[in-house]
Amino acid sequence: MKHWLWLSLLILVLDQASKWLIQAALNPFDPLTLTANLNLTLMFNDGAAFSFLATVGGWQRWLFTVLAAAVSVGLTLWLLRLRRDERLLAAALALLIGGAIGNLIDRILLGHVVDFIQVSLPVIPLALFNPWPAFNLADSAITLGVVLLLLATLFESPAPRGHLDQDSA
Repeated sequence: MKHWLWLSLLILVLDQASKWLIQAALNPFDPLTLTANLNLTLMFNDGAAFSFLATVGGWQRWLFTVLAAAVSVGLTLWLLRLRRDERLLAAALALLIGGAIGNLIDRILLGHVVDFIQVSLPVIPLALFNPWPAFNLADSAITLGVVLLLLATLFESPAPRGHLDQDSA
């Protein structure tokens, strides 16, 4: 299933290229309105999702770096062990790997993650995440990967049981 790593590489390249372009084109925290509900706003996240642990003094950079590296290795090993018919699960893992490595590179090179997509959702009350916290393509790939992982878990058939499992039942 190593051929699915092309998707991880594609996500990684698109994520890093978009972050580079945004940093070259925008000033931090100066929104560029694309539509009524969508801005490009260059921001830097020292924490995890929703800036979790962003203000705790700097140690979180290394915690999230080690965590992302370990998760990426684990997901890659999982991907390489999949059966050929587990395509949805392979796509999910490849998206997760590409997104995790995209944000991992930011943490290693910059000390923070570059975010720039900012969405306002008119159905959510202003007090509850409106605008939604900024995110990037890696975050989007991770989110889509999680959704596909859940779908694969729910809908893909399990591997046929071997005779040892039947004997022990």
